[in-house]
Amino acid sequence: MGRGKIEIKRIENPTNRQVTYSKRRGGILKKARELTVLCDAEVSLIMFSSTGKFSEYCSPTTTTKKVFDRYQQVSGINLWNSHYEKMQNHLNKLKDDNNNLRREIRQRMGEDLNDLEIDELRGLEQNLDNSLKIVRDRKYHVITTQTETYKKKLKSLHETHTDLVRALDGKDDNGNCALVDNGGPDYETALGWANGGSQMFAFCIQPCQPNLQETRYGSHDLRLGSSSTVTQLQPL
Repeated sequence: MGRGKIEIKRIENPTNRQVTYSKRRGGILKKARELTVLCDAEVSLIMFSSTGKFSEYCSPTTTTKKVFDRYQQVSGINLWNSHYEKMQNHLNKLKDDNNNLRREIRQRMGEDLNDLEIDELRGLEQNLDNSLKIVRDRKYHVITTQTETYKKKLKSLHETHTDLVRALDGKDDNGNCALVDNGGPDYETALGWANGGSQMFAFCIQPCQPNLQETRYGSHDLRLGSSSTVTQLQPL
């Protein structure tokens, strides 16, 4: 019993339609290859499924472009005219847009204004005012940002300068003298001898801040010593 004849019409079921396309596409490609081998024919086959999937076959002895060129020569139909016209129209549109932009730039610079009507001049003036406002707002923002940055840098430099001055004056952060009696030889050496050690000098350390007048010094003696004589300084 042979197969029933299939009615040639669109298959409504998407799955069945895709299966049928895949099977018959394989058969067409097989026939195209057979024509190429058996008959030495130049075959170019291009197919697109309903989902946009592309399939192609071309004889090994030619290319699809050569087949199209031969078709144009035989049929007298130029396949590229429509494409060329579309490209030419697109190019003309780009040229018009470029000319309009150049004219707008010249008008914003105060040129090429003779052909403008009063409404166009008012619109141009409004656009320039809006652009000027945007530029000014941006300028003030940049100035404010830079000013805040410079203030922070200046404050940092001032603090660094203050710390260096205190370090050079031998004072701590509270204004006290940084010289501390630790009772060791380094402390006595730091005081040292004046004029080569031939004379001894007594020092009286006074507080540098008024609120330090009541500060009591400890029981440590400030001593200036030599190999033969030791002078003691008692707290005032």
